[in-house]
Amino acid sequence: MSEQQRGPAGGGPGGAGRPGQRPGGAGPGFGFGPGRGPGAMGMPVQKAKDFKGTLRRLIGYLRPYRVSLLVVLLTAVLSTVFSIVGPKIMGKATTKLFEGLMGKIQGTPGAKIDFHYIWQILALLGVLYIISALFGFIQQYVMAGVAQKTVYGLRKDVNEKLERLPLKYFDSRTHGEILSRAVNDVDNISGTLQQSLTQFITSFVTLIGVIVMMLTISWIMTLITIVTLPLSFLAIKMIAKRSQLYFKGQQKALGELNGHVEEMYTGHNIVKAFGREKSSVAKFDEVNGQLYESGWRAQFVSGMIMPVMGFIGNIGYVLVSVAGGILVLHSRITIGDVQAFISYSRQFAMPITQTAQIANVIQSTIASAERIFELLDEEEEVPEAAQPAALAANAKDAVPGKAVKVRGDVSFNHVQFRYKDDAPLIEDMNIRVESGQMIAIVGPTGAGKTTLINLLMRFYELNGGSITIDGAALTELKRGDLRSLFGMVLQDTWLFNGTIRDNIAYGRIGATEEEVVAAARAAYADHFIRTLPEGYDTVLNEEASNISQGQKQLLTIARAILADPAILILDEATSSVDTRTEIHIQRAMSELMQGRTSFVIAHRLSTIRDADLILVMNHGTVIEQGTHEELLAAGGFYADLYESQFSTQKRTQDVS
Repeated sequence: MSEQQRGPAGGGPGGAGRPGQRPGGAGPGFGFGPGRGPGAMGMPVQKAKDFKGTLRRLIGYLRPYRVSLLVVLLTAVLSTVFSIVGPKIMGKATTKLFEGLMGKIQGTPGAKIDFHYIWQILALLGVLYIISALFGFIQQYVMAGVAQKTVYGLRKDVNEKLERLPLKYFDSRTHGEILSRAVNDVDNISGTLQQSLTQFITSFVTLIGVIVMMLTISWIMTLITIVTLPLSFLAIKMIAKRSQLYFKGQQKALGELNGHVEEMYTGHNIVKAFGREKSSVAKFDEVNGQLYESGWRAQFVSGMIMPVMGFIGNIGYVLVSVAGGILVLHSRITIGDVQAFISYSRQFAMPITQTAQIANVIQSTIASAERIFELLDEEEEVPEAAQPAALAANAKDAVPGKAVKVRGDVSFNHVQFRYKDDAPLIEDMNIRVESGQMIAIVGPTGAGKTTLINLLMRFYELNGGSITIDGAALTELKRGDLRSLFGMVLQDTWLFNGTIRDNIAYGRIGATEEEVVAAARAAYADHFIRTLPEGYDTVLNEEASNISQGQKQLLTIARAILADPAILILDEATSSVDTRTEIHIQRAMSELMQGRTSFVIAHRLSTIRDADLILVMNHGTVIEQGTHEELLAAGGFYADLYESQFSTQKRTQDVS
């Protein structure tokens, strides 16, 4: 079982700069309420490069739910219609009440307030609002299912795509960027489908319905209401233009502040060791001051939208009331109609501001969808062989989760590889490794040692030549079968949040308790495990920081021992343990390597004197190969490396 790479651990400085996330926790726009108040107005909006194409592709994910979306549309329309007719009907009750009061005041014989009629109107209103709420509930229920099913399919496609992407994709991008596309952008789409889509439908129907109802009452008052709109749009445009400049400054300062805090937190010990606390605090105060200046200006300017729109709205109400009073005096409309019209005029501005907000949110959502589709369109790994080759005659009898027993003959035949087309790294590499041999790979940093291992495990595809195991080319094998042959113990340990038992058992599916304990004993980890309060049930935290670095390395070695691999890959596996523990581990590793092909990336040359073959690499090429004695006798690059290390160790010992 191969040692897996650590997954994305975070997206770097949060808040600002995380693509696809709505800055400040709210979508840009002019909406009201928690998280969508006027402070969100003027926020920079991320826009898609190909809006129409991305929208069509996103709609493709909604196409299987056409019937459900039709139900959502129908229920949204019905819910809004039943809600809109309410003020008109309420006006009838007001008119009836007004007529009764005026009759009494004027002393009209038999004048009275018809409470029976009023109660009928109120009962009708209650029924209408209940029906409206019921349709609204159905709308939200169905849309929640559609949104989650759509996002489920999208998230499933993203996850499957990530499994098919080559290692070079992850090497060329930060974990934060990948995590942002797989999580933040998908969540952004989910929120928009769940809330903004239904809100857009409701706002549109409300706007049309309110205009129709106002026209049925008075076209004159409707005209007065519409005339006030240009003033609102002009005010919004002026405020948005000014506030967006401040919001950009706020987001920039927020990103710098988050980055500074993250750096100082992760390097807290280094900051203290070099006595740079004051300069760190001074830098924080400087950036925090910039954030304060930009923040309060942005919030103040954008916050002016409410009082300004309120002022314009009040002007409209006054004009409507005056016009309505005049029309009532001339018996053109009833007093109840004036009341209903004022109610409609209050509803008139809300759908417009909500639609403006939703338009910005949709732009941000389409940008998120575009980033997800860019990931889905990335070039995948070379497809598996149509008819995978078997490595051994007993391959069909292999136990699931356990490596197939193979001889372990490995051959590099005229291998060529380059990360970039114009920068060759490995050219015409030829290596022959026989079963059971221990192969040490040495060389300076950047020589290509890790690249050679990545090629062997087919994390990267060759540009030329071939690599074979027991005569079968790697391209003829399934990647899962190939990687199950290897056991890796890396210098950088990888353990997950779980018990020590689970972390060791990760090496082989279905391992028994006895096998886990036996592997721990072979790795000399059993003693320290039993000294822990919970023993093998001790839960490691997310970073496994509740045990020492050396203990973590022992657990990864135990996991490799349990995996019982056909081929071992060791990357200075004992570098994080003390000298006494290292001796025990070397013995355990020697036993583990018996009869297995082993590739050892060595930094301390003294640990690989007994290697069957030493490959000396530099600039991606094997410049020397042979045993320890042969290479020393040749007096070449290896001899110089060994001499420099030996001299350094000797000087250190003399000083001590």
